[in-house]
Amino acid sequence: MNYLTHQLLNSEELEIVRTNLDKEKSCWEDGKQTAGKHAAKVKNNLQLRRDSDLSIELSGLITKKILSNELIKSFALPKKIHGTIFSKSISGMKYGRHIDNAYMSSGRADLSFTIFLNCKNKYDGGALSIESLNSEEKFKLDAGEIIIYPSTYLHSVEEVIDGERLVFIGWIESYVKSIEEREYLFDLDAAGRSLLSKYGRSDEVDLIFKSYSNLLRRLGS
Repeated sequence: MNYLTHQLLNSEELEIVRTNLDKEKSCWEDGKQTAGKHAAKVKNNLQLRRDSDLSIELSGLITKKILSNELIKSFALPKKIHGTIFSKSISGMKYGRHIDNAYMSSGRADLSFTIFLNCKNKYDGGALSIESLNSEEKFKLDAGEIIIYPSTYLHSVEEVIDGERLVFIGWIESYVKSIEEREYLFDLDAAGRSLLSKYGRSDEVDLIFKSYSNLLRRLGS
């Protein structure tokens, strides 16, 4: 399965986000309002209104954090981050098996991401389940961790049995559409960076980064 997990937000950043979200009581709405026709039938959660001042402010801060992360940039090659939503699920809520829309009003969905905002021991259930061709994996990450995965995968959120699940979700329009081509570029970039760190500049390292840049230029859109 082609995905990335990474600790993105630190404890201070998480405290700021959670404290502000806890204060906001009036701007949470039924999550069905932002779901596609088919996904709405299996979606049961709460979402912070995208046009609220708090959502705009906090979304901007987290988006900047994503775009400044070197590992994420290498993995996802983000052209645009869009459609971001703060989502809350309490006891009895879940999001059934679905696939994200290929195109949204905000952009193309090449990659989906979830950032877990509260500790996983604060709620029972609520795992993110992602299906690939031959496997299914479940994720319930630590607070501040992000998972990024192809939007082409079927996925679901299991029912929350007790407590509250709080996450920040969104989509990435990548410079490179293909999962396989992004993987080739990610491996090439990682190899080049590793050799540079161990041995410094060399003709061989220069050739690796030359090939990486030219492949990205050829494959990108």
